Amino acid sequence: MSFLKKSPWVLHYAATSCNGCDIELLACLTPLYDVERFGIVNTGNPKHADIFLVTGSVNEESRKVVENLYAQMPDPKVVVAIGACALSGGIFRDAYNVYGGIDQVIPVDVYVPGCAARPESIIDGIVRSLDILEQRAKERKRQRKMVAL
Repeated sequence: MSFLKKSPWVLHYAATSCNGCDIELLACLTPLYDVERFGIVNTGNPKHADIFLVTGSVNEESRKVVENLYAQMPDPKVVVAIGACALSGGIFRDAYNVYGGIDQVIPVDVYVPGCAARPESIIDGIVRSLDILEQRAKERKRQRKMVAL
């Protein structure tokens, strides 16, 4: 994480989840797991977020919100799908109103499996997303230099 100039901020959205993964995600913020030791800051504003954490499957209403939040996030950004529902629709995948996983709507960079995903897995997914974010930031800086020349 040497290239990043600031702490990465995460935005969490619970699409149509059972809240199992949401509870585990919130457990990551407690002193027991302490995701803030990696410099992670939780935000409610997509315009400040670098990492988009999504739990739950996608239906028509949540699709609009997910697309809107993703569009508001500045580049570079990373999307992390947390839990079986976010990966594939989970136990709800055969429901009439479920499209499937988050990758049916927006590009996903990191998949965190589980039902419910454990805090250790979620932290591992966030740390992996930091590497991707750093690579994208370097590439963006390289492209800016090319344009400036």
